[in-house]
Amino acid sequence: MQWGGIGMQILISGKHLDVGESLRQHITFSVEHNVIKFFEYAIKSHVTISKQNHLFKTDIIVNEGTGTGTIVKSNAQGFDPYKSFDEAMAKLAKQLRRYKSKIRNHHRRKIEPGTYLDSVKYVIETRKDDVDEAADETPIIIAEKPFQIERMSVSDAVMHMDIMDLPAYMFINGQTGATNVVYYRKDGNISWIRR
Repeated sequence: MQWGGIGMQILISGKHLDVGESLRQHITFSVEHNVIKFFEYAIKSHVTISKQNHLFKTDIIVNEGTGTGTIVKSNAQGFDPYKSFDEAMAKLAKQLRRYKSKIRNHHRRKIEPGTYLDSVKYVIETRKDDVDEAADETPIIIAEKPFQIERMSVSDAVMHMDIMDLPAYMFINGQTGATNVVYYRKDGNISWIRR
């Protein structure tokens, strides 16, 4: 179902639960208040709340809509759908607050030919524990999607990884022209692989 005020489309959906009127209004008000404050050009937000056993999981995706491809993601879990949503929204607002000026500068730039590599991103099936080791080592591809590896600074790559809620991010180093990767370590720090 679609909700929202002027300018931004807000999609709210539930998996394995019915999102009631009161929760919809709470989500709509919070998304409009928090997203527009930091991300004024956002055109679409999608909030999904799913019930998984005794927990509720909220996923929020915001698309900025200026053509530069910036998407902000957040998620959280809780024993209550309101608390799950509020925690995911608080994480999203924190990301937007932290990167507000960088996101605005990102809006102004256009992705010029030669500043990215056209690639393909694949989703592969996770390996099952009961699979025979001698079986074919070729992974099973579940999905594939075009992807652009962009030229940017290390700090911009960390921002993209953070706002897109990714564990790792590949980019072309703006200073060296080499392909680099940043990723979150288990200890909470960020590793940077460069050549």
